Amino acid sequence: MSQPRRTLEQIFQAQVQTLALTLQPFTVVKYDYVARHFVSYLRSTFPEVRRLSQLRRDPHMLGWFRWLCELRPQRPPIGNHTREQRLLCLRRLLEDLAAQGHPIQSGLIIREDFPVRPEYLPRPLSPEDDQRLQKELRRTDNLYSNALLLARVTGIRIGECIHLPLDCLRQVAPEQWALHVPLGKLHTERLVPLDAEGLRLVVRICELQASPAFLRKSEGLLLPRVGGRFALFQTLRLALADFAKRAGCADTSPITPHRLRHTWASDMLRCGLSLPALKELMGHKDIRMTLRYLKVTQPDLQREFYRARHNTPQPYCIPSLSVSTATSDLPGIRHALAATRHLLEMYRRQLSDNKISRRIQRLNRRLLDVDHELHNIAARQK
Repeated sequence: MSQPRRTLEQIFQAQVQTLALTLQPFTVVKYDYVARHFVSYLRSTFPEVRRLSQLRRDPHMLGWFRWLCELRPQRPPIGNHTREQRLLCLRRLLEDLAAQGHPIQSGLIIREDFPVRPEYLPRPLSPEDDQRLQKELRRTDNLYSNALLLARVTGIRIGECIHLPLDCLRQVAPEQWALHVPLGKLHTERLVPLDAEGLRLVVRICELQASPAFLRKSEGLLLPRVGGRFALFQTLRLALADFAKRAGCADTSPITPHRLRHTWASDMLRCGLSLPALKELMGHKDIRMTLRYLKVTQPDLQREFYRARHNTPQPYCIPSLSVSTATSDLPGIRHALAATRHLLEMYRRQLSDNKISRRIQRLNRRLLDVDHELHNIAARQK
């Protein structure tokens, strides 16, 4: 008996489960969301489409692109970045299904379908807003304020902060500590150095944790949670916005947890941390990604320019060796021999006759033997 034909929902869900074997859980949630909404759109707008082979760029895909841009009740408009992410997810799913042998027409999603990406600029807080926010976080001194402050002083991603284990502290040397960041966004783990402030924050977070009954839902984690990972992320995001408002930050754009990472990176660059070291501390695989986090202001340029001018190297002078200043003791004779050997070598490098050059080399070795004998005589006299 032949197997019943799978529906579009079943095909996409099976592919999402395959991706779950290699991707982070939060990324899998995005793929699942895009797949379900795309199938829901087809069911409501093109109910006759029941197989992947029936998909066409026009009208099915172009209709979905327009549907993403439409304003609908009870839903805010979708920004360009969100639209780009949804197109990327669906294109990945369709390409993987086609590679598995599903009859999918090529060119359903092309590069021209993606919205124009705005110039990506680093978004660190200004030094004034950064100081105001840190002061407010320290003044509040609760679990969420200390967690956000830890993200600020270490530069870790907020998702990495949420997943920190209870035993995240590592002693790497006497009086030197580091924060162990487990496998994160790019499947990398690293040790981020901690100063006294960072060490204090980790200890303080452990002190502020709730009752054991509450912690049973977050066993082994530094930050307790009531719901899932996304619920804690939303709580921290809203808490940061409230802290920034109470701190009186002048920045009118939303202050998100990821901007703390931008601020930390720019601050480390001003303190003199090298780009390769910054790349490793941020957990990046490509230094070009690190550069996107750094904002170089005009005061930074002025400081670096005058520092470079102040450190201008002096012209290198070739030392001169003089035989006429030699004395009649053993050190003086050895000094004269060294000067003579140096002059012979400089003279040999100017010769074009290989035969004479080899004779000069033999003479130089004889002088070296004399120098060794004088060294032995000096050693026996001691």
